[in-house]
Amino acid sequence: MASARFICRIERAPSLALPFHAQFFPRFSFMPKQKKLLLILIDGLGDVAVPSLYESTPLQFAHTPWLDRLAYTGCTGLLDSVEPGLACGSDTAHMSIFGYNPRRYYRGRGAFETMGAGLPMQPGDIAFKCNFAHMDRQTQVVVARRADRHFEGIGPTLCEALDGAKLPSFPHHTVAVKYAIEHRCGVRVRGPGLTDAISGTDPIKDALPLVKCVPTDDTQEAIFTSKLTNELHDTFAAILEAHPINKERAQQGKNTANCVLLRGCGSCLDIPSMEELHGWKSFMIAPTCIIAGIGMTAGMDLLHVPGATGDYHTDFNAKARAAIANIQQHYDFGFLHLKAVDETGHDRDANLKVHFIEKIDNMIGDIVEQLAAIEAKGEMEFTLIVTSDHSTPVTHGDHSSEPVPFAISHVRHCMALKGCDTDPVARFNEVDCALGSLGRFCGDQVMPLAKAYMQS
Repeated sequence: MASARFICRIERAPSLALPFHAQFFPRFSFMPKQKKLLLILIDGLGDVAVPSLYESTPLQFAHTPWLDRLAYTGCTGLLDSVEPGLACGSDTAHMSIFGYNPRRYYRGRGAFETMGAGLPMQPGDIAFKCNFAHMDRQTQVVVARRADRHFEGIGPTLCEALDGAKLPSFPHHTVAVKYAIEHRCGVRVRGPGLTDAISGTDPIKDALPLVKCVPTDDTQEAIFTSKLTNELHDTFAAILEAHPINKERAQQGKNTANCVLLRGCGSCLDIPSMEELHGWKSFMIAPTCIIAGIGMTAGMDLLHVPGATGDYHTDFNAKARAAIANIQQHYDFGFLHLKAVDETGHDRDANLKVHFIEKIDNMIGDIVEQLAAIEAKGEMEFTLIVTSDHSTPVTHGDHSSEPVPFAISHVRHCMALKGCDTDPVARFNEVDCALGSLGRFCGDQVMPLAKAYMQS
């Protein structure tokens, strides 16, 4: 649907014919402008009607003049990042949007989280995306899958205690642990005979028994790796139970972080780079480890921005400055990931979600204005996409299958408030964008659509 409706916009593009004199005097022909794309992805942006917001979504309720301006001047629609009806994770959503079919390439999110946390991987390694959790040792019930959401102070210390843990039954295998963010860490296992064809130990919900790792196929490697993983869990639990931090937390009446849930076992992927796939030299700004790991796997340059934390305390202005500074250099494509809005959905805080949406809207305004000033020099043209990877409704506290709003616009049109004749949408939200000229489409169409729009 996206491509069929999109033709209208392409057909109204201005003529690219050279002026009369240039046809006879080629030395006077104009140098083509560099066309660049910046994709801003607001993690977990989509939502549903919230009673406390007068049955509006947080995006409808928020004051978003710049997001609305992008919608008014560009093309809009609704995006199913992987496919309709799928409540996907951020990892598969990003892969699909970047042009990598998850059903072909996806092998678990553990490798992404671990690489993003700073642990390099090589063929044969396996890795897990992990939670520090609180478990009742007697009943083996995972009381809280997140031992504490405010884990930044103790997470690195506990990871240091686990790093290099020895597995008595598997002396030829090494274990590396790296702190990621909040209650999360990456765990890598290296050694012979490993496979990612295993389940994890996460029960998925609180107050359920710990899950034993089992093989997901009948190979000897899967049976071997599942046994190793169960011993890895027990080894971690013993180290954590004896750690002074947990003894102090127990005395204070707090949940102890006495368990590491091993999730999403994955192996190192071999995929074409973004430059090979799309012809774009690309950068990524994404402090969230799992997203950073995807970018690294895809050969994107990962930019480290001081103050960009991937949580409520992140410095949006620092991210914006870094995106602007780099997109005007030798890059063709920039990707800016914004995480805080997703956290508000998981925390079920509607007012906080509105607050961060409005902060991001201000940041987008700064980006548009500064890119317009760069465009005025006559050497570059910028196209801007704003969308999300999935919905995280504050009423549910988790990912859901609702599609997310999508807008694409040229910076020059946005600054001139030049509306799109074929797209009636003037507000950027889940309801209005349903009427957009792009219709409802899947993530694998984002990059082809962007390439066509950039030429219009």
